[in-house]
Amino acid sequence: MTTLTTNYLTPTGREEAWRFTPLKRLGGLHDGTAVIADRRSLSLKGVAAEGVSFERISRELAAPLTESDDAIVGRIRENAADVAVLTIKANTEVAAPIFLNRSSGATDSAELSRVQIRIENHAKATVIIENSGDTHLAEDMEISVAPGANLTLVTLQEWDGKTIHAGRHHAIVDRDATFKSIVVTVGGSLVRLLPTVDFIAPGASCELLGVYFATSGQFFEHRMFVDHKVPNAKSRVNYKGALAGDGAHTVWIGDVFIRAAAEGTDTYELNRNLLLSDGARADSVPNLEIETGEIVGAGHASTTGRFDDEQLFYLMSRGINAADARRLVVRGFFNEIVSEIGVEEIQDRLMDRIDGELAKAGS
Repeated sequence: MTTLTTNYLTPTGREEAWRFTPLKRLGGLHDGTAVIADRRSLSLKGVAAEGVSFERISRELAAPLTESDDAIVGRIRENAADVAVLTIKANTEVAAPIFLNRSSGATDSAELSRVQIRIENHAKATVIIENSGDTHLAEDMEISVAPGANLTLVTLQEWDGKTIHAGRHHAIVDRDATFKSIVVTVGGSLVRLLPTVDFIAPGASCELLGVYFATSGQFFEHRMFVDHKVPNAKSRVNYKGALAGDGAHTVWIGDVFIRAAAEGTDTYELNRNLLLSDGARADSVPNLEIETGEIVGAGHASTTGRFDDEQLFYLMSRGINAADARRLVVRGFFNEIVSEIGVEEIQDRLMDRIDGELAKAGS
C-alpha cells in the first residue's frame, strides 16, 4: 500500500490555522516535546454485531486515506504503532448504535491515536464514541463513507478538567452517501477538534452538528472545513455553544470551499453562542469561498449574545426562580442538536452534565 506523506511545520501561533489556539496549553502535542506513552485506550463496548468488526492493525497495513499538513496529525502518523479500525460491511444495516469507549489515561504523558472508520457500500450504522476521564490525547480519525452508505457519528467529549485533546475527524464521502456528525464538548481543559469533510463524488451529503459548553478557564476550539469539489453535493453545519465563567473561551471556524467544478452545490452553515456571564469570550468566524455561480444555494450566519431577558421574565412570572429559568433556557438552546443523537439515555446524561456545569459556574 502507498504511504502518504505529511509535510507540516511546527506551528508558531502566527498561522491562520493556529492563531486562536493557546499553544502553551497543548502539552507539547504540536511541537514534539510531549512525552509519548504506549496507550491504546479506544475499545469496542460489548460484542460486535453481525457485519461489524473492530481490530488493531499495524500502520504499514493501514496507510492514511488522505494527506494532511496539520502538525499534530503528522506526528501521530510518524509515531503511532498501530491503527484502530472499525469496519461495517457492505449492505449491513446495524439497528443498534455501535459504541466505542475511550477511558482516561494520564496527564503526564500523551497518547497518539490513529482511528479509521470504514462503512462499505450501502451499509447503514450509527457509531457513538464516548470519551471520559482525564488524559492527554492526539487523535487522527479518518472516516470512509462508501457509495450509498449512511453513517451517523457521535463523538462525546465528556472529559474531566485536566484533559488536553487535539483531534482531526476527517470524513471522505462518496457517491450518494450520507454522513452526519454530532460533536459534543462539555469537558476538558483544552479541546481542539477539526471536523472536516471531503466530497469525492456527486450526490453526497453531510450534516455537521455540534454543541459545546465552556466554563471558567476552559478553551474549546471547533474548526470545520467542507470541501465541495464535485457537483450536486449538499452540506449543512449547525453548532451551538454556551459560555459561563471568567476566562471561558470558545472558537468556532466554519470554512466551506465550493470549487469551480462543484455545480449544483447546496450549503449553509450556522453558529450561535450564548454568553452567560462576564469574562467569557466566543470567537466565531464563518467563511465561504465560491468559485462557481452555478449553485443551488450558499449561506452562513453567526450570532453571539446574552440571555433573552424576555424569556427569563416570562418564566419567572410563572413562579420559576431565576436559576431554574436560566437552566431551562440553556436546555432549550441545546435541545435542537442534542435530540439528534437519538439515544435517550445519552441525551439525559448530557443535559444533566450541562446542568452541573451551569451550577458550577454559578450562572
